Amino acid sequence: MIRERMEQLRQKMKQEQIDLYYIPTADFHQSEYVGEYFKCREFMSGFTGSAGSLVVTKEEACLFTDGRYHIQAEQELQNSGIHLFKCGETNIPNEEEYIEVYMKNHNTFGFDGRVVSASFVEQLLEQTKLSENAVIYKKDLVNEIWYSRPVVSKEEVYVLEPWQTGENVTEKIIRIRKEMEKAGAQVHVMASLDDIAWTFNLRGKDVKHNPVFLAFAVIMQDAVCIYLAEEAVTEAVKAYLKENKITWKKYNDVYEDVAGFRENHTILLDKETINYRLYKSIPDKCSIVNQMNPAAKMKAVKNQTEIENTRKAHIRDGLAVTRFIHYVKEKAGTGITEYEAACYLDELRKDTENCFDLSFETISAYGANAAMMHYSAKEESSAVIQKEGFLLVDSGGQYKEGTTDVTRTIAVGSLTSEMKKHYTLTLVGMLRLMNARFLYGCTGRNLDILARGPLWEHGIDYRCGTGHGVGHILNVHEGPNAFRWKQRKGLPECELEEGMITTDEPGVYLENQYGIRIENELLCVKDTENEWGQFMKFECLTFVPVEREAIDTDYMEKRDIEMLNAYQKQVYEKLSPFMTGEEKQWLEEYTKEIVSKKSE
Repeated sequence: MIRERMEQLRQKMKQEQIDLYYIPTADFHQSEYVGEYFKCREFMSGFTGSAGSLVVTKEEACLFTDGRYHIQAEQELQNSGIHLFKCGETNIPNEEEYIEVYMKNHNTFGFDGRVVSASFVEQLLEQTKLSENAVIYKKDLVNEIWYSRPVVSKEEVYVLEPWQTGENVTEKIIRIRKEMEKAGAQVHVMASLDDIAWTFNLRGKDVKHNPVFLAFAVIMQDAVCIYLAEEAVTEAVKAYLKENKITWKKYNDVYEDVAGFRENHTILLDKETINYRLYKSIPDKCSIVNQMNPAAKMKAVKNQTEIENTRKAHIRDGLAVTRFIHYVKEKAGTGITEYEAACYLDELRKDTENCFDLSFETISAYGANAAMMHYSAKEESSAVIQKEGFLLVDSGGQYKEGTTDVTRTIAVGSLTSEMKKHYTLTLVGMLRLMNARFLYGCTGRNLDILARGPLWEHGIDYRCGTGHGVGHILNVHEGPNAFRWKQRKGLPECELEEGMITTDEPGVYLENQYGIRIENELLCVKDTENEWGQFMKFECLTFVPVEREAIDTDYMEKRDIEMLNAYQKQVYEKLSPFMTGEEKQWLEEYTKEIVSKKSE
């Protein structure tokens, strides 16, 4: 089927005189996770991961994806005729580099300009030295062969309550306008869905598990306009927008409106998130200020209302995950599958007060499956959890109070000494980052070594970042804050600010053996200030016990053991008031102090 689709695409390419066709994983807003309508790369390749790009030429088809998906992509691309490029490995080009080399001897490359960012295209044009005439960007060729393509989602939008946001839309727009003034811009064009949702205090259901809605927005000094599908705008939303002096127009009207900007206007936009077709609709004589949307940094710094609500969400979430751990350890070896375990955890969350959705599809991976970082268990092919090894569960919830993300690797039976070593090194890295003290001005790149260092000392690494920002009743992945050891192209360095929430999730992934990951969410807060400057630290928001049966204290220093015991004590103190009987006794045993072998 994949080979047939590829042949149909090449016929379309020949008709349009396109030498290379590019299919990314994106919607019209450069979103990480997309609705069913936008899964063109998956339709054409069969690869179901959330990140990856497909490049099709007359001679071959190539799938580019990062280290989170190398194992999964190898399996899903079998017999497809598509070559896998494992980005991040030595001497393996990424899609930009591949296209640059290919286009030196060819004339045209094509793509749907609504799903490719302006920055991507401009960089390619600069690297290849091709003129814009070589770019064919108004042809959605996949649409011409995807006969049963799903429709674009147009779910109803809803308004958040003041107790959830802590800041109204008028206050947010005033702050954005101040940033526009600093940039010398009269107009700000917004395309990223989470920035728009945060700015307008609106939420939706157009992307699974991400409470966003398809929209564009234009902010001027004297007017604000949001572009939405008519079906998405309820009477309550109409009244809310009118009350706040916000005009709304049809979703696709934005292309015509930006084409009508005055030639002397200076436009503030982010070329990483605005699609190329919308960007090219802006008159050439307008001045462009290209920088990260002001809302992106603003929403990353949570206010006190958001922080207090998030703390409440994590207690409820921690109870659900802790009860799940208890359940799985009892059920291992009885025939339960990783898929059934995931369903049980999902139900625990959905039964929790104010939880209205998951924050992403639960990852429940037993044994070798856990070596695939974003593995998804299927009912028909799910592994049975035996009374040995690890079950890795990465999950989260969308609560009316906030968004959660937590990973625990659970010992479901006997473990080898190597498993315990790798688990302990991962745990030590997580604890050292969680307990970091650092001077204001540090970025996640300064601190990543704290989590990765214990593994590096043993010649081990993981092919992904150590942590990402988390939205507030929004996308579970958000920037600009993150922990990673090297700078990613196109992403600015971000100093860690008071109020930012970032995950802390080192891991070990051994192909065909097992995977380990331990993840907590950390809130950046102020510590002491002295003659050396303002020191910062983290407050841990996640309260779920770690696996004491998997710990080998030979790989821990005294301070590591102290940090572990302090965390486990906190978990017990936070969760035990909501437990009774056998459940509470189990938690007390599970979180009791660890003692070094040398002390025993």
